[in-house]
Amino acid sequence: MTEIKLYNTASRSKEVFTPLDPKNVRMYVCGPTVYDRAHLGNARPVLVFDVLYRLLRHVYGPDHVTYVRNFTDVDDKINATALARKEAGAKGTLEELIAERAEETIGWYLTDMGALGALEPNEMPRATEFIGQMIQMIERLIADGFAYAKDGHVLFRVRKYDAYGKLSGRSVDDMIAGARVEVAPYKEDPMDFVLWKPSDDALPGWDSPWGRGRPGWHIECSAMADELLWEKPVREGRLSAEAMQKPHVFDIHGGGLDLQFPHHEDEIAQSCCANQTDEMAQIWMHNEMLQVEGKKMSKSLGNFFTVRDLLDDGVPPEVIRFVMLSTHYRKPMDWTEKKRQEAEMRLTAYFKATENVEAAQSVPQKLVDALANDLNTHLALSELVHLHNNSMLPELKSGLRFLGFPDAEDVEWFRGGTKMAALSNLSDHSTLLLELLSRWQEFRDKKEYAAADELKQKLEATGLKLSVGVAGPEAEPTGDFDPAKLEALK
Repeated sequence: MTEIKLYNTASRSKEVFTPLDPKNVRMYVCGPTVYDRAHLGNARPVLVFDVLYRLLRHVYGPDHVTYVRNFTDVDDKINATALARKEAGAKGTLEELIAERAEETIGWYLTDMGALGALEPNEMPRATEFIGQMIQMIERLIADGFAYAKDGHVLFRVRKYDAYGKLSGRSVDDMIAGARVEVAPYKEDPMDFVLWKPSDDALPGWDSPWGRGRPGWHIECSAMADELLWEKPVREGRLSAEAMQKPHVFDIHGGGLDLQFPHHEDEIAQSCCANQTDEMAQIWMHNEMLQVEGKKMSKSLGNFFTVRDLLDDGVPPEVIRFVMLSTHYRKPMDWTEKKRQEAEMRLTAYFKATENVEAAQSVPQKLVDALANDLNTHLALSELVHLHNNSMLPELKSGLRFLGFPDAEDVEWFRGGTKMAALSNLSDHSTLLLELLSRWQEFRDKKEYAAADELKQKLEATGLKLSVGVAGPEAEPTGDFDPAKLEALK
């Protein structure tokens, strides 16, 4: 069996992954708060953990992996969005508009992420379906002195949990000194966080021992993860005796780096205290953030866009997936026009090479090994280059499938013969160009620099600008690019 190694944020080291129960590997990933379209940064954790899900299914079997990703459908941002719609004249009560908005946004999310090739998780719970479990968990925390109720609120006593801050590597005092914390009359300590808060008649609310209200954000994930990855499998008798030795603990918890603190820190605190455990999950994984052309994506910079924006602008979903996977998940991902063009060129070549080719029955082991080494998707994409250059086309098709790319026969833009926007002047020559770039790299690898320089000069004389990027040699067309000159270099 393939050995998988994953970087554990909690231990700050790469560890051999040993599931508590190989016949029921359990993973929870924090999903979206459903108040608007998913932006490009929201797609990164989806694709990162989709690749991990595919790897786990490959190693342990599709029927032996449980992947849970939630929807937060009760939140102040959703309330604010619905309120704005009501003030703009939308019909219905505020609560009806909130439910309508959540339903609409969940549909958008699943459609957009599905377009990117992401498999749907085994479980996609909505927070509003687990209010009872949240209330029960809060009651246990109060009974054991880890939480307290005041003025319709329930708060977690951060200083009562000695391990608070371990995941993010910060002390409570440092957090107070370096962060803005809400000071409120119902708090015993500024760092205490909300488990439950009151709702007025217009907002969504549920009856509770502390009055009509709604849950805080952090308790939602703790309750849903415990119910679906512990309580439910126990009820159904789906956990081994070994897994039962660690009650309320599952294998992997993932999400974006922005969730490490406070969300995941708070999840650990309330889960461990409510369930009387030393840990919530064995391994914590966090993907780095996304940038656009080297800058943080923001509306003020004019570089903010959703996945749907890109799709509507004609960027093939396979290209978005390829660019996302070209950078290791623990490094900042920079979306650039150059990377987009490179992805289009490579995918065009791969689809041309594998069209009507029968895929190999097994996935190339080097590709599996690349992903098993802490999801090294960059190395996995490099293996595709090797398979293509060596005309190992059945293996190339199998590898593309494993990484979540569709078969050439099922790609509409490829089957229809339409040219992609960013490389309309290169798509018809991508196979030849990749061969020439590979030859240039081969000269460089063999230190035959005179031959490499000569070929580079010839390529650049066609109107291309050559460089070496993270995925290998790259070519960017200039305004003077002449395809006829490129054909002459065959």
